[in-house]
Amino acid sequence: MRCPFCESEQNRVIDTTHDSKGGIRRRRVCMACEQRFSTYERAILAAPLVLKEDGTREEFDREKLARGIRIACAKRPVSAADIDRLVGEIETTLCALGKAEVPSRVIGDLAIGALKNLDHIAYIRYAIVYLGLDDLRAIRDEIDRLLDHD
Repeated sequence: MRCPFCESEQNRVIDTTHDSKGGIRRRRVCMACEQRFSTYERAILAAPLVLKEDGTREEFDREKLARGIRIACAKRPVSAADIDRLVGEIETTLCALGKAEVPSRVIGDLAIGALKNLDHIAYIRYAIVYLGLDDLRAIRDEIDRLLDHD
């Protein structure tokens, strides 16, 4: 591990904590410049391939999912930590399925379900694209369904 301040590889771990998602946070001190910094570790799980609707397959891309969710949550009171937690939960769920391939629809369903619980406006933004709500009546119907369940 290189020091982010002086690039030295000489550092020492002074504290280690575990989070509820299986990640590890290590507090370190550089032996050269004596600056302190934190590192985060998380297990790299074997995520399944994503089976797209056109029949192609691609590797699950955590950043692609996070990017879509961040766009839906733009200018909303949703923290980056909430988005990271949501993406981590979706990734964990996919890995727990134990399948080599997962339809992209499953990922979208997990994301939209989580957004529905997190922020209703972000949910509607995501739903417009994901569910293909292409006119105002369809959007209004979705908003009405959302309001009926509150």
